[in-house]
Amino acid sequence: MKKSNLAFLLLLVGYNLSIAQHKGNYNQITPDISRQNILTSGNANIYNPTVQHQLNKILNPSNVLTIDAKALQNVSATTYTAIFNLSQIGPSTETTNKLMKQRIDSIKTRLNAIGITKDNVVIDVISFVPVYEVEVTKKLFSKTYTEVPKGFELQQNIHIQFSKTNQFESILEACAKSEVYNLVKVDYYIENIQEVYKNLQNKLLELIEDKKAYYNTLGFDLSKYDIKIADDKYCYFPKDFYQSYQAYNSVSFEALNKDKGVTTAKKQTSYYYQPLTYEHYDVVINPSILEPVVQIGMNIKLLFTPKPKEQKQQPVTKTEIDHKYYVISPNGTIDVKELNTKN
Repeated sequence: MKKSNLAFLLLLVGYNLSIAQHKGNYNQITPDISRQNILTSGNANIYNPTVQHQLNKILNPSNVLTIDAKALQNVSATTYTAIFNLSQIGPSTETTNKLMKQRIDSIKTRLNAIGITKDNVVIDVISFVPVYEVEVTKKLFSKTYTEVPKGFELQQNIHIQFSKTNQFESILEACAKSEVYNLVKVDYYIENIQEVYKNLQNKLLELIEDKKAYYNTLGFDLSKYDIKIADDKYCYFPKDFYQSYQAYNSVSFEALNKDKGVTTAKKQTSYYYQPLTYEHYDVVINPSILEPVVQIGMNIKLLFTPKPKEQKQQPVTKTEIDHKYYVISPNGTIDVKELNTKN
């Protein structure tokens, strides 16, 4: 094979590998992104049925107008708080407490070296309980099992506050060197969240005014419409948007050929951050994100219905009524007279 052809093949393989790297592994198992969506029939792609429905959606004209505006803002946290759980056992209360204090002081010393002072570290005592063991007492014809205290267990949570995400790796290392591995969670905090809501509100007002002008251009006089409104706001943190998947291939042709049983291995579960997508939003502030962020949103919906037409009341006309009266004479005759009501 010529060198030029070999170089072309290597370039083609490298190109395919780069595509696979961008594609990732998670959609091999994820139910909502199955392989049936990327099959082909002839030369035409089989598109996602949901997307296909949106492309062929039939519009139904109406004189009822709706303005549905949604805005989302991605906000980086001002501070973070990592919470670790640590447990310590000892033969006595004094020893147990001393060993726990040594571990925590060691963590504080390492954290101080990376700029996290003791003011940013808080200890939360969870439990301090005795640990029991079963003691067996043998008698002539029986055994007695008795629980007796053998030591104590102290559990504490250590809260570590930091302001930069690149500090978290050093925090993990500082805790691991003191044999603390149980990371409970990481909380995100935002200062002046009201300013974020105010910013979203201003963006929605601008969008609503643009849509009103659009309807006015189309010939709709919104002053002749009754208005109904509904609005909402929300705030989501990264911990709410981690999803899991498993990427593996379990087929073993060698085991089948040898007619031997297959021993299944434990499949590793991977997690990835999947924030809110943007297809349903009209305004997205800070759309490009590199790290997990707090997602704050506002929705507002306006419904315009035509005002009912005023019905003119018909004037009431007086109708003339002929009044008659009867005159009865003493001899019993009746004389009918008309009453003049025009004067």
